[in-house]
Parts: sequence; C-alpha cells; structure tokens
Amino acid sequence: MDYLLSFTDVFGESGLLALGGLVIGIIFGFAAQRSRFCLRSAAVEFSRAEFGAKLAIWLLAFSTGVILTQLLFGFEILAASEIRQLTLQGSLSGSIIGGAMFGAGMVLARGCSSRMLVLAGQGNLRAVLNGLVFAVTAQASLRGILHPVRDELAGLWVVSGERLDILGNLGMDHVAGILIGLVWLASGIFFALRSGVGLKGWLGGIGVGVAVGLAWAWTGMLNGQVFIPVKIESLTFTGPSANTLMLFLSPPTGIWRFDVALVPGVVIGSFLASAWARELRLEGFSGGPSMTRYLLGAALMGFGGMLAGGCAVGSLTNASVFALTGWLALLSIFLSAVATDHYLDRQLERHARPDVGEAGTPIPAS
Repeated sequence: MDYLLSFTDVFGESGLLALGGLVIGIIFGFAAQRSRFCLRSAAVEFSRAEFGAKLAIWLLAFSTGVILTQLLFGFEILAASEIRQLTLQGSLSGSIIGGAMFGAGMVLARGCSSRMLVLAGQGNLRAVLNGLVFAVTAQASLRGILHPVRDELAGLWVVSGERLDILGNLGMDHVAGILIGLVWLASGIFFALRSGVGLKGWLGGIGVGVAVGLAWAWTGMLNGQVFIPVKIESLTFTGPSANTLMLFLSPPTGIWRFDVALVPGVVIGSFLASAWARELRLEGFSGGPSMTRYLLGAALMGFGGMLAGGCAVGSLTNASVFALTGWLALLSIFLSAVATDHYLDRQLERHARPDVGEAGTPIPAS
C-alpha cells in the first residue's frame, strides 16, 4: 500500500484522506439518486405489506455493504481491534432511544439525512432547509445546548467494547459474516425480482453498498500509512453534517477530513445523476403544516442520530462490522418508522380519504 504515499506529495495527507471522502460521496450520491435508495421508503413498504422495489433496493445495498466489509476483514485491511464500534464502550440506550427518534423523524421529514442530501442535489429546497435544521440540531447535540440531555440518555445503558462485537462474542469470524450477508442478499434478489426492479435500481442499490465498503477500505488502508491520525470509518451523515456546518461557521483550519468531504460529495453525485437523467428541478414546501412536519422530523433525526451513534446509513455502516449498537439502532430506526407510518401517516390518509378502507379499497356507501 506504499503507492498511496506517492499521492501525498500532490494532495497532502489530510487532502488525500478528504479526496477519498469526496469521491466515495459522489459514488454514493449518484447511486442513491438513481436507485431512490431510502430506508424510510423501505419501512413504509414493509408497514403496508407491499414488499416492493424500495425494500428490495435497501436490502441489496445493506447486503452488499455487509459482504464487502466482511471481505475486508478477510483480506486483513480491517481488524476488529482497530474499529472503534467494536472496541470503545457503547450506549445501548442511545441506540434504542436515538434510533426510535430518528425513525419517527425520517417518516415525518419524508426521508432520512442521506436522502435529504440527495434531494438537495436535485434542487429540492425543502431538503436544503431540512438538512440545515438537521445539522444544527446534530451540532447542538454534539457540543451545544442539547449535549447534557444526550449524555444523560446515552448513560442509561452502557456496555464495554468487548461486548459489542457480535461475531467475536459468538465465536465466529468474517466467513460467518459473509454468509449472513449472502442470506440478506438472497432476500434482496428475491424481492427485486418479485417487484420488477429495473437496471438502475439493481446497480444503484448495489452501488450504495459498494460505497460503504469503499469507505471502510479507504480509511483502513490509510490508517498507519500516513503520519496524521486516521479514524477508520465508513459512511454516516449525522456527525459529518454537523462538522461540515462548523466548517462554514468557524475560522478555516486548512485541514480537511474524510467525513467533511463526504457530505458535499453526496450532493455533487446526486446533482450529476439528476442532470444526466434530466431530473433537476426546484421544489419547495407545499404549505405551513407540511413545513412544520418536515422541520420537526429533521430536528428529531439530528438529535436521534447523534444519540444513536449514526443515521440510517451510519447504522447500516455500523451493522456491517457486526457492532451490537449498529444492529440495535438499525432495528430501532426501522421499527419506529414502521410504527410512525402505521399510527400517524395511514391514519391521516384515512381521514383525508374517508372512502378508502384498510387495504386501500373503496368502502361501499352505506
């Protein structure tokens, strides 16, 4: 891997790390825009027993990310002892409570934090404002006025690092992780074939998973190869959104990091995909009530994502290394989104359309 060091003469060490974040962000943004990758949409399909293309695309992305990440352990590019999600103490209460808040928030906001970045790249002004509220709330939760509340909730149930490695505690290794990923991949393929997912859905869903693996590989390879400290990480958008916000609000330091470059990369990738598909268009809010709903959802995601240790994509990333906190957060996000859709959105739809029944069929007039 010494060949990587030759590029530091051109970009510098921090610049090289950030360049990887930018490129991987572009790949993610392009793939997510073309495939309409979105955990919220997948959860809504599950809630309504539709099991369609959105769920299939999410499963393709998730399984690809798991398989590639576990292969990196097999090739010794990653080591469990160097992954903070598997070594530092973790908050199970944060994963559960924060995940539930994030899941409810993404249903209210009509998309998770990564989806907001993708929509912003398409010209969606609602997503831009939502993203700003999300980033401000995340920053307030990280270092600001909401920090004590986050610490209090996170401290309710904390476990040591050695208890977070699911595979290690079960006496398994990366081979078992790959097999589990293949099971998820098989389910994704089944639902994709069943729902008639098109080529862009297949490629985009798999592309999102590839971006997760590439991020782990990039930071894993640079760790120990450069003099600056490199945090081994992959895709997540809660902390990076807060850090990107502070980049514009704080005096410039001249130091770019992987996570800070990742966020604009996603927007650029989405913009390129939208321009290529001729889907660029300006969109805004449809009215006051919808604006309140979206902004509340963005705030819930900002606090919940920081408490849970990651957004919807961040939890997918953490789950790909089989961190207990990642799987708990992902499950909590999904179940909360399903419950919010079932008990809120579907009820609102029934009130708005009283002639529609439980299964979406017209109710006979009495």
